[in-house]
Amino acid sequence: MAKRLAFIHTSPVTIPVFGGLAQETMPEVDVFHMLDESLLKNTLAAGKLEKTTVRRLVGMVESAGEAGADAVMVACSSIGPAVDVARQVVDFPVVRVDEAMAEEAVWAGERIGVAATLESTLEPTVALIESRAKDLGLDRKIVSRLCTGAFDAVLAGDAETHDRLVREGLESLAAEADVIVLAQASMARVADTLERRPVPILSSPRSGVENARKAIA
Repeated sequence: MAKRLAFIHTSPVTIPVFGGLAQETMPEVDVFHMLDESLLKNTLAAGKLEKTTVRRLVGMVESAGEAGADAVMVACSSIGPAVDVARQVVDFPVVRVDEAMAEEAVWAGERIGVAATLESTLEPTVALIESRAKDLGLDRKIVSRLCTGAFDAVLAGDAETHDRLVREGLESLAAEADVIVLAQASMARVADTLERRPVPILSSPRSGVENARKAIA
């Protein structure tokens, strides 16, 4: 019987991205997707990851296991800290989308830039990188950059303004960092349009899916 991997999403936009990467990297694995946009919306409204949201995420992970999942990936960085709680109550791997990216970042340079369009994503990403560096005994400086206004622009349908603000943020951050981490997968498209990349720019989808492949193996 084929292994089964469940993805938990907080936006429908990420479903085809991760579904396509899973098909490319592990076509032998049976994949299914679970979506609850309120997990992210409630976190944004509260300005933090609330205990209610953590409990609901844990419930979704448990439900995925009951549906036959051998492993689960949580594809949203904003609720990533809830993954640690879920791991305490289930007997199968639960993968956080940005873990592999954080691991790569701490080995890539001493100055790590973290870019985001949402404060709710920026803080947990920074915390994850700091924790990983500490675990490995590495002294790293993290420079964060919030691309203010970019998220509101994309919500209003103004992709051009979103892309401009993200591009400006990445260009300024490149002058202060040895490597840049994109806290949101949606920013990768903008990074691909930069005329020059003076430092490496890391994004989570592909490395996250590779990490899930190893976990389910």
